[in-house]
Amino acid sequence: MENFETIDSVCTYCGVGCDIAVHVKENKIQKIFAHKDGVVSQGKLCIKGKYGFDFVDSKERLRTPRIKKSFLDKNPAIKDAVAYSLKDFDDTWYESDLDGATTAAAMKLKEIQEKYGQKSVASIGGARTSCESTYLFQKFTRHTLNSPHVDNCARVCHSPSLKGMKATIGEGAATNPYNDVYNCEFMIVIGSNTTEAHPIIANRIVEMAQKNDNLAVFDVREIKLHRFAKYKAIMPHEANLLVLNMIAYVIINEELYDENFIEERTKGFAEFKDKILNDPYANPKYFENIEGYEYLSKMIPKIAREYALKKSMIFWGLGITEHIDGSYAVMAITHLSLMTGNIGKAGTGLMPLRGQNNVQGACDMGMLPYYDPDYQTPKEIGLMTPQLVDEMLEGRIKAVLNIGEDLTHIHPNINKVDRAISNLELIMVQELFMTDITSKADIVIGVKSAYEKTGVYVNAMRRLHLSQPLVESDLPDDWEVIKLLDNKMGGNYAYKNSNEIWDEVREVAYRRFSGASYVRLQRHRKRGLQWPVHTEDTPILHQLDFRTDDGLGEFHYHQYKLRGMVEEIIDKNLTGYYLTTGRTIAMYNNAAQTKQTQSLLDKYDEDLLLVNDEDADDFKSERVILKTEYGETKPLKVKFTKKIEPKTLFVTFHYADSKVNALFGDRSDELILTAAFKSVKVEVINC
Repeated sequence: MENFETIDSVCTYCGVGCDIAVHVKENKIQKIFAHKDGVVSQGKLCIKGKYGFDFVDSKERLRTPRIKKSFLDKNPAIKDAVAYSLKDFDDTWYESDLDGATTAAAMKLKEIQEKYGQKSVASIGGARTSCESTYLFQKFTRHTLNSPHVDNCARVCHSPSLKGMKATIGEGAATNPYNDVYNCEFMIVIGSNTTEAHPIIANRIVEMAQKNDNLAVFDVREIKLHRFAKYKAIMPHEANLLVLNMIAYVIINEELYDENFIEERTKGFAEFKDKILNDPYANPKYFENIEGYEYLSKMIPKIAREYALKKSMIFWGLGITEHIDGSYAVMAITHLSLMTGNIGKAGTGLMPLRGQNNVQGACDMGMLPYYDPDYQTPKEIGLMTPQLVDEMLEGRIKAVLNIGEDLTHIHPNINKVDRAISNLELIMVQELFMTDITSKADIVIGVKSAYEKTGVYVNAMRRLHLSQPLVESDLPDDWEVIKLLDNKMGGNYAYKNSNEIWDEVREVAYRRFSGASYVRLQRHRKRGLQWPVHTEDTPILHQLDFRTDDGLGEFHYHQYKLRGMVEEIIDKNLTGYYLTTGRTIAMYNNAAQTKQTQSLLDKYDEDLLLVNDEDADDFKSERVILKTEYGETKPLKVKFTKKIEPKTLFVTFHYADSKVNALFGDRSDELILTAAFKSVKVEVINC
């Protein structure tokens, strides 16, 4: 290839946060690859990172702001004010310009707050944009609009990881870098289909598992990672806390714990020990009563012994967090590390595998109702997204500002969400494409993608990468839209570039970012820097103290609650089907970006339902509808496999028109309201 420019940046997809290098010619991306010395990528990219860039130039991109005609008909004063900018687009939309769209939004926001109060507005999103834009989004909402209601998509993924880790070790982020896989002696992966969802991390895990035979994998179905596992653990639905408490029981009962570490660096162990030894569900022999899973009664003690006696790491994903006991399960994971001293040193630690490219950064920036930037306590704590949905239905939330989060696709109980959304007087969305939520919005503004702007992104191991534009675009960055809104709401934002916003972040969130200047991030673009960054960065957390008030790790025991599939098996009354959900490697979340690349679309152009061969008699048609009391899917294509357990179903969730999330009600994590996406009992209707 001749006459191209090579530009280094960061991948726009999952939370692995791979460094990328890009060949660009005539303002068009020609090729994406990874440098061999890339610290995160190690010279390799998944198919999304390597090939999924056609979205940048897609004809489907939102390039001109749109305002819904029905919205302007209901708001004639706003229509008059922005009439200069309006051009007829179709029966539903006018095209506008950025000034007209933000003027319309600002006028309506003022009207709503005057009529319903300042807290009638909520802002949701931010994990798909840069730290600078997310920081400004929450600042604008909290300080210009004076509403405490900010949230992001961590609500439907790793909020329980933050909650559970905060409660036990005082910090809700990964403790060690990915490359500590090479220093550890034993690995547990639980609730993560790592090869599909985080393939570049899976590369490391597979390499060491093949070399050292040192991997245990827990899931409700057989996944690719099981091929490389020493311990191939298939468990019933909603048994995470049951299994994790059993591992702790074995470590305590066989006195495999690290007495010195517990004595010097933790508190509450004696009470924890007493509770677990007297818990009827904690003894692995309990699995002797669970038909089809009896082998776990012998496998779990073997896993516990290896974990306790070796330098060990634990990796987990949404298969842990998206349950009613997700936060408690994360606490149970941290208990294991505290008991054995498998934390605070190389080759050990805890790794929540985050989904979005900047969901860690969005939380760090304070895009959560109960945290300011740097996880400080805000002046007022707002509501979480499920609570905001209820407030919409009650008529107390009347406006939603949204950046890059497909609210009516990715959240549970979407029939309820749709009813709530219809009760709003203003929905403004900043997006790359027309997604499900944009079709319901009043104002839609097309913005730059990650490949067209400068900004900081924080990956799953706390590593900051500074993106830079791969191609030039005349679209606004998210923060530029927010700045305009602020000025039109009476604010005084005067930021000239993202660097000025980031310098403010470094002052406000100094505990983590004070030393992470653009200059340093540019210098270490391939390597990145792991927060906290002061004079140097911090690859490993908790080496001396935990981030609790007294520096001690804490034990908080929670007993497993018998329910669902486990209860039905014990009662010999297992009927119907239990559904779980997840990703496929070719598509990314709501597929808005990945389906713009034909080669990826060809690999996976619709959501598939996986069914065990033994259950074929119940699936008499090529497509079936799944149904619960909350709603039903569209007809889903059935694929039979031996990789799924009997009475267990698996479906991907990438396409909004599948309506998979209509199946889920408000059942959620008891502490933090993350939806219980990973287990729901469904009725099967043959088409």
